[in-house]
Amino acid sequence: MSSRERWTVYPLLFLAIGLAVRAAALPAERLETLAAGAIEAEQIVCREILVTGTDGTVLVHIGRVVGGGGGRIEIKDATGVDAIAVGTRPADRDGAVERFDAQGRPVE
Repeated sequence: MSSRERWTVYPLLFLAIGLAVRAAALPAERLETLAAGAIEAEQIVCREILVTGTDGTVLVHIGRVVGGGGGRIEIKDATGVDAIAVGTRPADRDGAVERFDAQGRPVE
C-alpha cells in the first residue's frame, strides 16, 4: 500500500470505528436530545415549546389547542397553574385572551 493510499484509508477506517462505537455507547433516545446553553437560529420549526422552571414545573406552553383548533400560548404561575392564555378556541376560529384566577379557573 502506498503512502497516498494510507492517507485515504486510515482516516476513513478510524471514522468508521468511531461512528460504530458512538452508536453502541449512546442509546438512541439520547441521540435525539440536544442540550445547549444557547441556540441562535433564524427559524425554528416545531410542534410545541415548553419553558420549565428548575423544578420541572411548566411555566409557558406554546402549542396547539387541546381538542383541536389552532395555536395557543399559556402562561402559568410559579406553581404551574394557568394565569393567562392567548389563542384560538377549540370550537371556532375566534381568537381570545383569557385570564384565570388563583385556582386556574377562567375569569369572565
